[in-house]
Parts: sequence; C-alpha cells; structure tokens
Amino acid sequence: MGDDATHDAPGWIGRSLLRKEDARHLAGVAMFVADVRLPGMQDIAFVRSQVAHGRLLSVTKPADAAADVYTIEDLPGLSVLEAGPELEAFRQSPYPALASGKVRYVGQAIAACVAATRARAEDLAERVAVGCDELPAVVDAVAAMTSGSARLFEHWPNNAYIARTISAGDPSAMTGAPVRLRRRFRMNRQATVSLEARGCVAVWDPRQEELLVYLSTQGGHVMRLGLSRALGLPENQIRVIVPDVGGGFGGKNRLLPEEIAVCAIALKRRHPVRWIEDRREHLLASVHCRDHHYDLVISAEEDGTIIGVEGDVHIDAGAYALWPTGSFMEASMAAGNLPGPYRMRGLNVNTWTVATNKAPMGPYRGVARPGACFAIERLVDELAQHLGIEPYDLRKHNLVTRGEMPYTTIAGLKLDTGDYHDALDTAVRMIDIPAIRALQRARKPGAPRIGVGLAVYTEQSGHGVVEWSKRKSRIVPGYEAANVRMLPDGSVNIHVGVQNHGQGHETTLAQIAADELSMHPDQIRIRYGDTATTPFGFGTFASRSIVFGGGAVGTTARKLALKIKAIGAHILQADPATVELRDGHVVTAQGSVSFRDIAMAANVRQEMLPAGVEPTLEATGTYEPQESAGVFSYGAHAVVVSVDEDTGVVKILDYAVAEDCGTMVNPMIVDGQVQGGIAQGIGTGLFEEIPFNSDGQPLATTFADYIMPGATDVPSVRIAHSVTPALVTEYGVKGVGEGGAIAPPAALANAVGDAFADIKASFNETPLTPRRVWQAARDAMLSAGPVA
Repeated sequence: MGDDATHDAPGWIGRSLLRKEDARHLAGVAMFVADVRLPGMQDIAFVRSQVAHGRLLSVTKPADAAADVYTIEDLPGLSVLEAGPELEAFRQSPYPALASGKVRYVGQAIAACVAATRARAEDLAERVAVGCDELPAVVDAVAAMTSGSARLFEHWPNNAYIARTISAGDPSAMTGAPVRLRRRFRMNRQATVSLEARGCVAVWDPRQEELLVYLSTQGGHVMRLGLSRALGLPENQIRVIVPDVGGGFGGKNRLLPEEIAVCAIALKRRHPVRWIEDRREHLLASVHCRDHHYDLVISAEEDGTIIGVEGDVHIDAGAYALWPTGSFMEASMAAGNLPGPYRMRGLNVNTWTVATNKAPMGPYRGVARPGACFAIERLVDELAQHLGIEPYDLRKHNLVTRGEMPYTTIAGLKLDTGDYHDALDTAVRMIDIPAIRALQRARKPGAPRIGVGLAVYTEQSGHGVVEWSKRKSRIVPGYEAANVRMLPDGSVNIHVGVQNHGQGHETTLAQIAADELSMHPDQIRIRYGDTATTPFGFGTFASRSIVFGGGAVGTTARKLALKIKAIGAHILQADPATVELRDGHVVTAQGSVSFRDIAMAANVRQEMLPAGVEPTLEATGTYEPQESAGVFSYGAHAVVVSVDEDTGVVKILDYAVAEDCGTMVNPMIVDGQVQGGIAQGIGTGLFEEIPFNSDGQPLATTFADYIMPGATDVPSVRIAHSVTPALVTEYGVKGVGEGGAIAPPAALANAVGDAFADIKASFNETPLTPRRVWQAARDAMLSAGPVA
C-alpha cells in the first residue's frame, strides 16, 4: 500500500492509499458478467431493425427452430415501464422489450434467438425474416419540431417529449443591451463506450424460487425494482448480482429492453441464458448521449459585464425514454447550468426534448453540463474577442467571488463554497499565458498555429430529496445505507448499496470506516453488488457515492464505535465516557483491550457482555446530507494546442487543471478521476461522434468509423487542488466523478479559436475533427477577404 499504509495512527482520510481492487484486476482474476459460467447455459443474439422508422408487418421464424426464436408475441404480459418525470406535460413513449407494431431506430431489438453458442445464435438470427414498411425518418432534432416533420408517435401533436421555458431574473434587461452576440453550438451524438459492454445472465433457481440475474449495472437494487415491475415478479423472487463492472459512466444506470427480454426468456426456458453485447450492438443500440443544439444570444455591457443569456436549446433524446428517469433532465440541466459560475441579471431559455429515430439517449459522465459548459464558455470567449478583452480578464470580471459564497445563480443553483477566482488564477499560472502569447507573436508563416483555451465548470453532487423531488423523478435517490459488522476475530465487513465500477469504493469507504473505528483499512472489507446481502441503495451515479455512501459508512461506523467502547469499558472495568479507540483497541489510562477480544465477547462469549447490551457487533444506518439540494465541486481547465493549418489536425501540447472537490478522502483516486474524465472529455471534444444519414442510418457502427482517443492523444494532466470543505456533508466531501469530463470540449474549442483569433474563426461544433477545423478556418478566411 505504500508508506502511508504502514502508519498505524488514526487519520486515514486524506491518504493516497493504493486501491484495494486493483490487485485482482492487475492479476487478471476479476470476474465480469462475461466470465459467469453456469451449467446448461445458452446464448442469445438479437434480430435488430435495419430501418430507422417503419411499420413492423411480420417476423417469420425458421420452421426447424421456431421454439428458439422469441418475439413480443411469445412473451405475453411483458410490461413496459413508464419513464420520465411524473408530469402530465411529459409524453410517454412505450418501449417494448421486443419491437411491437413499429420500429423506431436502427438496431432496435425485434426478436431474440437462443442457441448453444453466440455464433449459432447469430446464425439463427440471420435466418429470421422481418417484413417492414419503411417510413420517413426523423433525424434532426430542430427540424423535427417543424410542422411538416414526420412523427414517431402518431398520437403526439409533435415530436417533443416535453417543452419548457426556463426564465429567471429580469429577462427584459437583455433586450436593449449595448452588446448582443448570437451564436449556434452543436455537441454531436456519442456512445458511452465503457471498457466492458453490457451483459446479462439469468436463470430461474428452483431451490430458492427466485430469478437469479447477473447484470453489469451501476445500481442492482434499482434494476431489481424495474425487473420486478416489468416481469410481474415480487422483488423477493429476484436476486441481482453485480460482479466486477468495467465502467458505466451513466450508460449502465438504465434498465434496457434486452435485459428484460433475457430475464423473460429465462423464466420460460428454466435454464441459464446469457447475452453479452458486442461493440457493434453497443454503437447501434445501447445508450447514446450528448446531441445538444444551442441557439443563444449573450448580452453584455461595453465593459464586458454579462447581462444574461437567452435563446433555444434542443436535445435529441432518440426514440424512447429510458426507465426510470427518461431523458427529461438533460434539457433542464442544460438550461439550468448555462449561467455557470457567472453573475447574470437575466436568463430566458426555451428547451425542447425531442424524439428522433435514433437509439434512446441516456446519462453519460457530466449529464448535460458538458454541453452547457461548452455553450457558455464559448460565448464568453466570443464576447471577449468581440470586445478585444483577454478571455482570462473577462472571466475574472464576471466570476462569482469567494466573498459572495454561498451564491445562488440566476438559474437557482446554490454554489455552496469555494473560490472560483483562485481556481482560474492557478490554472492560468500553470499554463503560463504570457509565454503562449509570446510564442504566437513569434510564429513564422506556415508553422502550426498555437492557441490557449480556458473553461470554468461547476459539478453539482450529492443532491438528494429536495432536488429529485423538484424534478418530479419517479425514483428519488435521497439516501444511501450501510451495514457495518465486526466479526469474532475483530475484522470488519461493510455492506453498501452503492456500486463500484472504477471509482475505488473498496478503498475510500474502508478509509472512512478505518478513520471512525481507529483501525487499519486492511482489516476492513467493503461488500456491494448483491441485492440479497446489501441494504437497499440507489447505486453509483451523479457524483453521489462519496457524499451518500461515504456518509452512510461514516455515521454507521460511529454507531458501532459506541457499542465497541461500551463493551471494552466493561471488560476494563472503566467508565465508557473515559475510554477511546486507538489502533484497534479500546484504551484507558490504566490499560487496553483489543477489538479482537471485544468482538469475541460480543459474538461468542456473551457472558462477558455488560448487562443490557445485546450480542453481536453490527449496525445499519442511512445517510442524507443536512441539505439535499447538492454541493458543488468546481475547477478551471487550461489547455494549449497546436493546429496544422493545412490539415486541421489538433494536438494537445499542455493541459492543466485547478480543481476543488472539498475534502479528499484519497487524493490519488481524485487525480485518477480527474485524469479519466479529461480523457473522455477529449473524446467528446476531438474524436467521438455517431453521424446519421437522412434515412436515419448510423454511419459509425465499428471502431473503424467511431474514433476514440488513444494513448498518444491524452496528455498527462497537471492537477492542482484546493480544499474548501462542504459545510453540509460528512467530512466536507464533495463529488468528483464527473467534473473532469465537463470542461474539456469547451477548453479545447476555445484553444483552437484562440489559435485562429487573427481571422476570427469560430469553432462551435464538437468533435473538432480535422475537416471541421479546416472548414471553419477556411470560411473565416474567405469572409475576411484578401489581405491588403
């Protein structure tokens, strides 16, 4: 574990211990869903739609294998879950586990084929004939809201799941502003592309009379709830086991139709069945994300004081809303986060969450905030260029100051603690803007252009009942639970409802418990991922686990510590008020007793317990922060790029981040979260995109066309930390899981824009592919006309 791990004194919070879970991954002995092997298991392959929009006329099974092909008619009673907010204005889009009546995107599952191996199941799927009457496809979210557009759901008046206007402050103040700039921004569609694709193994266990489901998911308890409703089984007859999960990023936080179909088929066949998603299926039909369209006006005074932002936001949510929350939050979060950490007097944004003939949208690291950050930070840079002000100075002029904290933004988000000016100053010092400006002035004709870009972000984390109730969510993840149990030898098992899929929970939660119990983290095991043994929890998403899960572990461990003290004091014949926990012992001035001896007394030698104290050492508790509107991590990103004028290729030369996520339980893990998030943000900013043609056919369905950042594309990021503890959470922690992914697209686009500032080229669409960069620069040169 390193030098820190050999230190036996209390105070484990704040140490960079090596991650416990890394040992099995590095040794190749981790177990993922694809590693599950059950006797008699067969594989499933899905017949998928080859058209984006059409009436499903027939599904013809091979006569010699009809019993091994399942359509929606073979799974009667398979319910469809309503998704989205509990609002009358939100239009429902029934999403069958297998297509019924219509297909609405390329890749939608029509039939499931079962065979001894995946290869044979795919061969069977090739023999299933599908009759389909193709209909016009809806592929542009903005055009989809025009009167002449085809509709995905005929009973809807248009293609909007929901339309909302976010208006706050004094919108009229923007009307006669001295400076008004209109810009359009586009963040194109991506896939989530976790290292491990989706997977599900299901079997009916006749002995336990339960459906056993191995699932790659971010929250087993919530998925069990959804499966119970979809299958019509009571929850005590469903057990979800979540083994190791190779990344989720939001895409594994929704119940998807293939998983329901696999479970329904397992109930019919009564032998194990398995579906492991391949990469083409993932790019075709798994959770898609981003796909934002912004048409905005920023208003300002001549000195650069921002007055407000107004305009339209269209979110392309795809063909169906995913259970439980649908995609409604994407638009509201995009609009609500548009002001960022800037002072404004007015906000007026019309939003549309639009149905199109594409795979459904789901959450992905950052959920709407990368798009909102891209829009506002590009607007700030465009405003700075228009006014001839250094972008750094314009940000300093408009950023909320430390003295104004807590500060409620114009959109109603309460920025609780922090110093945004200091983060920006730190990032700028790290990147050395004056030196970059000198390089730009010294550039020779034909040499690569150099640019520097900044972006400031906020990351809401730890939001609970207040926030989710305000959103009218069907699931309100307002708490997390923990069960802390000391065994007879003094070791500790802790069961939690959050789900580790790369965040390091086995390490950080053990550090928190070790701190509370004054014992070594190596003596503590964190257990999760089995609905039969863990307390109900909502899982890991929305940068919530360290706030909720960490709080639950800490407060529950404190409960257990009181009982340990009481038993230890009795054994020592001391007053409980005079003892303390130290290095795995209960200690008084006269002597000590080890946790091992106390645990033996509590579990197997009850005659040693004080009167009135029940046997065992175990405590269960739940936790929600004192205020549940959320706490805000934040930071500033600064990036230096070079751009080849002739090809449009962008290379990252330097990347620096100044961040503040409150108290860091494990700084090394925080650095890893930031670095990993930035890698994904670079993917959004420079590489990843699923384009569609006019027929709704996706044009990037393999890694030959869907480009991911490689090792040489992701720099070693320099990270500076400030620590401004939250005031309403245990230990002052804030979430850090998403922040790294929020700012990179904006910072990169600003850097490329800075490289071409002399010709006033704008780079307002992600990813910044070489073709887009070259084209935007060429258009700006043509607009500028010949050089005198």
